[in-house]
Amino acid sequence: MASAGQTDSREQEHRYREAAREHGAMWARLARGYEFDAEKRRDLEQEIHIAIWRSMAVFDSRCSVRTWVYRVAHNTAVSYAMRHKRTAGTVSLEDLDVADDGQGPAAADRQLAMERLMALVRKLKPLDRQTVLLYLEGMEAAEIGEITGDSAGSVAVRIHRLKQVLARQFAEGGRR
Repeated sequence: MASAGQTDSREQEHRYREAAREHGAMWARLARGYEFDAEKRRDLEQEIHIAIWRSMAVFDSRCSVRTWVYRVAHNTAVSYAMRHKRTAGTVSLEDLDVADDGQGPAAADRQLAMERLMALVRKLKPLDRQTVLLYLEGMEAAEIGEITGDSAGSVAVRIHRLKQVLARQFAEGGRR
């Protein structure tokens, strides 16, 4: 029998599967925000899945499942980034996987712009990167604050500042 604060393995597996079904796409986007290299990104995604599966054994519903998995996923990604710290390089055209999807130049331009933006996001400090990625997921300042441990006001100010910094860097071509 599971002790207080822990679940049996069937319940853990059920919670994990539900979370993966509902939030798995976010985990993939999060990994992309932390790792450009496709092979390393798959490793990070796997680490996120394992961490969330393990965490479901102690999930106690004091917050929503959404908040819980976002926190675990981001903490895992930050830990990964710290373990694999390296200087962020530029994104070359050869590295971009821009497939001809029949959408023409406009789609390719959007893809290149998104890659440039994500390259800038990957250069941010971990807390700033986490904040931007959660904001891009459509989360409000209060929700982000619940995950990061900051007040909603502090998060709102950080988002405003980061949007200005990223817009300026984007306009300058990514130079810092």
